[in-house]
Amino acid sequence: MRLNVVKSDVMLYYLVAVLYVLACFLLLLVVLLQQGKGGDMASAFGGGGSQTAFGARAGATVLTKATTVLGVLFMLGAIALGVMGQRGPGSLMRGIGGAAPTPATTPAPAPAPTPAPTSQPAEQKAPEQKTPEKAPEQKAPEQPAPQAPKK
Repeated sequence: MRLNVVKSDVMLYYLVAVLYVLACFLLLLVVLLQQGKGGDMASAFGGGGSQTAFGARAGATVLTKATTVLGVLFMLGAIALGVMGQRGPGSLMRGIGGAAPTPATTPAPAPAPTPAPTSQPAEQKAPEQKTPEKAPEQKAPEQPAPQAPKK
């Protein structure tokens, strides 16, 4: 029974996604088909002929009503897909304010393996390994601060 519920949820998500993309394309088409309001040169310099801020108010046409409906479908579809696509019951903000996780400690590096002792003749000795010595720190000679040029 659980498998059928998961399968129907996935199918519903894809159905809503397809309808959302269709609404997006139709909204794009309807907006591009509309005629601009006063886009000529006279309206650019204040010669629109009316005292309203955005030009004369025209009656609501089929394209403007379709734009409104498709705009609402676009917003509702985005919200629906966001809610349906949420993974898990939790929230991203749920962990804020809790105890900070402990940082992972890195293990100490393993010591270098020592070479196996080899049998050497008595007259030959193994070369000694020297540890590099630190060079004494050298101080830079102090120089006086440069003076501003005289005018």
